[in-house]
Amino acid sequence: MPVEVILPKVDMDMESGQISRWYAKDGDAVTKGQVLFEIETDKAAMEVDAPSSGILRNVTAAEGTTVPVGQAVAWIFAEGEAYAPTNIADAPAVVAPEAKPAAESLETAPATTTTTADKADGVRATPLARRVAKEAGIDLTSVSGSGPKGRIQKKDVENGVALGAAVTKPVVQLREPAVQAGAPLHAAWLREGNNSELAPLVLIHGFGSDLNSWRPMLGGGTLDNPILAIDLPGHGASPHTIPDDLHAIAELVEQTVAAYHSGPIILVAHSFGGAVATEVAARSHLDIRALVLIASAGLGPEINGAFLSGFVRARTEPSLVAWMKQLVQDESLLTKPFISATLAQSQNVALRDAQQLVADRFFADGTQVIDVRQTLANLTIPVRLIFGAADRVIPATHATGLPGEIAVHLFAGTGHMPQLEQREKIMRILTEVSRSVA
Repeated sequence: MPVEVILPKVDMDMESGQISRWYAKDGDAVTKGQVLFEIETDKAAMEVDAPSSGILRNVTAAEGTTVPVGQAVAWIFAEGEAYAPTNIADAPAVVAPEAKPAAESLETAPATTTTTADKADGVRATPLARRVAKEAGIDLTSVSGSGPKGRIQKKDVENGVALGAAVTKPVVQLREPAVQAGAPLHAAWLREGNNSELAPLVLIHGFGSDLNSWRPMLGGGTLDNPILAIDLPGHGASPHTIPDDLHAIAELVEQTVAAYHSGPIILVAHSFGGAVATEVAARSHLDIRALVLIASAGLGPEINGAFLSGFVRARTEPSLVAWMKQLVQDESLLTKPFISATLAQSQNVALRDAQQLVADRFFADGTQVIDVRQTLANLTIPVRLIFGAADRVIPATHATGLPGEIAVHLFAGTGHMPQLEQREKIMRILTEVSRSVA
């Protein structure tokens, strides 16, 4: 049966969201975890990933359409699976700028079309034109629109770039690796950034996760830094070979970062990734200006061994969700797309076998056999340590007893994923850290 692609709830009081950009079109082959579209609310923007692999069909919401939370905006069919085409006009009711055929794009929208952004700044421009202008650092007031009633379209912004229209902020040019083999781990730029004076944030996820797990956090606010995320060994799209110790993993992280970027960085890591990041910082092979650790491993022996074992073994949605509930205090944050993406990973036997090896090697017998506490205490760079007081995976008490110069943030009513449960506050902390080392 086809898999629904729904509009997720990315904010606690969110009732609807506007689809600002599709990254795939009807009929495209997509893979699970691939970014399908981006939504915007009054508070945030967030990319939504494909919950499964297959063929994207029956896209029922065009760019610029406002869709209620939980409504299907497309379906993913298996190769060869029969389907009946659905026209946008036949889809469940949505709020759109103005009714138009499914094939019509925002670039040819009627003259009466307006957006919230149009009303806010007085500049008439399509959402796609606004996005291109933002990415290029172009001031829309310097661009002449060729659309109805002078509305600025994508092509107008692109022409403005060519003609040297007024730039509002410097745009960071990201350097992709010249040779992919130079990056032993899979990595991806999640944000390009728009301030060349700010160091990129390098994000390292926790056990059983991957680089896509950071996307919900990034929907909680705006960062001007470029953002590079890495898949650890045995996770995401990185090789399944598991190094023997943290030193070896740290070396792979260093090589990957060096393949994508040279210069200062800010290292941000969660859970098991926190122990890895601490080791990377201690080795001093990269120009790390600050370290931010979220629910970090390696600061004490206790860990929820039952969670590690149960999470790796879970193969059905009920069993997986039961263990995922251990991650957060607010279970409503376990959205259907989040669960579906995690469930899809659980079906990859080779991936889960590699993660079992990680658990056996670094958390043997339900104990943290890695210890970076003294290593962290010896660092001379600024360090922020963030924990949820209600963490059921790694005790928040591990944050105590460290040197006073290490800033500790303890959030009440928060579990093992502060970056999800307190994302706006975490984004503010990252902004503060970034500005303090600029």
